[in-house]
Amino acid sequence: MNSTLQKHYQGFLETPFLWKNDAVFGLNQFEIENKFSKIYLDINENLRLGKYVERLVSFQLQEQKHISVLAENIQIQNNKITLGELDCLLLKHYKPIHLEIIYKFYLYDASVGNNEIDHFIGPNRKDSLKEKLEKLKEKQLPLLYSKHCESYLKSLHLNSKNITQQVYFKAQLFIPYSKQDIQLKHINQDCIVGFYINKNQLHQFTDCKFYIPEKKDWLVEPHTNINWLNFEDFKNKSEGYFLEKFSLLCWVKFKNGELKKLFLVWW
Repeated sequence: MNSTLQKHYQGFLETPFLWKNDAVFGLNQFEIENKFSKIYLDINENLRLGKYVERLVSFQLQEQKHISVLAENIQIQNNKITLGELDCLLLKHYKPIHLEIIYKFYLYDASVGNNEIDHFIGPNRKDSLKEKLEKLKEKQLPLLYSKHCESYLKSLHLNSKNITQQVYFKAQLFIPYSKQDIQLKHINQDCIVGFYINKNQLHQFTDCKFYIPEKKDWLVEPHTNINWLNFEDFKNKSEGYFLEKFSLLCWVKFKNGELKKLFLVWW
């Protein structure tokens, strides 16, 4: 368990921030030093990936001398109806910050929208980077200034006027196999970790080997110490995912030994 958690933590730390400073939507990225330390954390393995990553961020924050976490996963309610959640309130160099934590996987589809932000969509086409940014800007961040948040902030001796809002937004990006020369302007190019293909392109990989990682292992860099599937076995396994309309993240090993992350999409 600990070695697995350590691998997840390492992969999470190595994932770059999706943009620098406030280059996207005027949302300020949180700045934090990457310290590759041993992780000691009692973590519920059944957490979905987003919540699991929040626990990794929490550990990372607590490892920093100049940061103190005041509260996490704060439910803001109105008459027992939950209006939303603040991911984290912290002090950095004694200054209060409201931090929203996001870790996503997006695929570049030039047929969606009119600009670079629009082009990044979720692997199953159910969500998009633009939708997430709009939700942050219009719903999640304004929650701090709502009257329902006031009494909670008072209990921590905080006033929303003095709190800076920042995002901790990391992502893994995948670009089309046929267009691997895409240059990004606003988004961090370093976030591109692999490519995606559809069922019709699969035949181009007959001499490759494949591995289908568990969802939490999506955080991890591909490595060789695993049981690889040959092309036929992988193709047969992938059929079920196509039927379910579920895009599959896998690792691919090329004949020359090169390892890559790949999304096999159903669309």
